[in-house]
Amino acid sequence: MKLATLKDGTRDGRLVVVSRDLARCADAGQIARTLQAALDDWNVALPGLAVLANAVEEDTVPTQPFVERDAASPLPRAFQWIDGSAYVNHVELVRKARNAEMPESFWTDPLMYQGCSDSFLGPHEPISIAEESFGIDMEAEVAVVLDDVPMGVTPEQARKAIRLVMLVNDVSLRGLIPAELAKGFGFLQSKPASAFSPVAVTPDELGDAWDGGKVHLPLLVTLNGTPFGRANAGVDMTFDFGDLISHAAKTRNLVAGTIIGSGTVSNKLDGGPGKAIEQGGDGYSCIAEIRMIETIESGSPKTVFMKFGDRVHIEMKDRDGHSVFGTIDQTVTKYKGPPA
Repeated sequence: MKLATLKDGTRDGRLVVVSRDLARCADAGQIARTLQAALDDWNVALPGLAVLANAVEEDTVPTQPFVERDAASPLPRAFQWIDGSAYVNHVELVRKARNAEMPESFWTDPLMYQGCSDSFLGPHEPISIAEESFGIDMEAEVAVVLDDVPMGVTPEQARKAIRLVMLVNDVSLRGLIPAELAKGFGFLQSKPASAFSPVAVTPDELGDAWDGGKVHLPLLVTLNGTPFGRANAGVDMTFDFGDLISHAAKTRNLVAGTIIGSGTVSNKLDGGPGKAIEQGGDGYSCIAEIRMIETIESGSPKTVFMKFGDRVHIEMKDRDGHSVFGTIDQTVTKYKGPPA
């Protein structure tokens, strides 16, 4: 089943069920007006949504064209957005580029931060930033949406709470990160609003590409029309989503609608750092990673961060070449300041 939220002038939009080919959708308001409402009472909402999804496929209910540009993020705002760093290869490269040793605990204890969740960008809305000097970067990731999760769950128990899977562009402002981390109190200004894919899917939609905690498909990133990354989200994922959820729930309950991100998808190559697509590798899911590799290899980075007018496209296709979640397609624009 594929679910989306269409913009309707309200904060939380309206829930629709989308056809598997992403061409059509049907209003789900008679079951739940919003995706959060469905998640709040998932066991009640799920049977009706499943019936509606089958009717959409059989074309036995009224539908309308599904236009990705009219979609908000599946959850336009969420009670909680927690991002991990499940691909420790990415973290290892960060440390190596700084000539810093990586603590052994990073292989057993996930890194996580709590991001801003009060307002997400739509999948086709611009990334509006005040200054290019902030170091504008995309981070292509996979994310899951949860049912209620009690404190202290094991990874095995946590995997059973995954209700939906989607993609995310976790925008980062690299130029602001060092000063914030130096304060010892985490990210704030360096992590503006993220954008999620037009569609969130139930895990069964992924077939054998979903193993209960990982998605085994390439995450396709294009920058200004040129292929930039195609790292496989199921490869080199040190902590699966069960691990990440269990870590986040160690000392707190997680409410229905909580979103957990995987962190930047990152693959090694022959045991070492990845390579650009044009060099025979699978590329990268963020600009920072190629800059780290350039620094390790030549002493300084050469690739620049995104500029105003740059466009990033993030998508995942199934093994038959069909888009699973729709596309995140965003252009970087200059923020003009608050209204007068």
